[in-house]
Amino acid sequence: MEMTGEYRIPASRDAVWQALNDPEVLKACIPGCEALERTADDAMSARVTAKVGPVKATFVGQVTFSNVHAPESYTITGEGKGGVAGFAKGGADVRLAEDGDATVLTYDARAQVGGKLAQLGSRLIDTTAKKLADEFFGAFATRLSGDEPTMASPTLTTPTDAEPADAAAREELTDRIEHKIDDESLDLGEVAEEIEEEVEVAAGRGFLGGPYVWGLLALIVVILFLAVVSR
Repeated sequence: MEMTGEYRIPASRDAVWQALNDPEVLKACIPGCEALERTADDAMSARVTAKVGPVKATFVGQVTFSNVHAPESYTITGEGKGGVAGFAKGGADVRLAEDGDATVLTYDARAQVGGKLAQLGSRLIDTTAKKLADEFFGAFATRLSGDEPTMASPTLTTPTDAEPADAAAREELTDRIEHKIDDESLDLGEVAEEIEEEVEVAAGRGFLGGPYVWGLLALIVVILFLAVVSR
């Protein structure tokens, strides 16, 4: 899975870089983040609790940094663990460019998944990762300046592999979820409840491996968040 994105944050590049180095700022902005700490000069660890459908699970991720050129760019690699049910590994190249009084942040992230997590539909993972990335950068920009960031929609690509036998059912479920997410006329609280009901029904009937596998969806989000923002 690959994910690229660009955000214009209304703050100076130095301020953005410093905030990306502040574990407390990141913890406050990452949805569901319970702990984020620097374990070495070139490493961080995080604990994130996420609820996907009927499942609320906690995942742990660790990242290391390389090619650091403050305050311009860096490369990051990470791994998240969800026990015997699955794992995710990933990395990203992140760049900060000055744009007047603002900063343009761009990233190219990559992720690999294994175990039951790999059974999830790529479109559902992509949609969830994009929405949570938007949520993070909105909170991050607001914390720095009080304004929302200007963003280009992240682009996500996933290599085409053989689809499971229930591909048609998964496609239908994903279409319904994406339609609800994109409908700006709907109340966000109601949308969240409706999506949760959709997922609970699917998970309850063993869709894509049963309820626990839906919790692993949060694992890829841990990797993407750490790969994009933990520096």
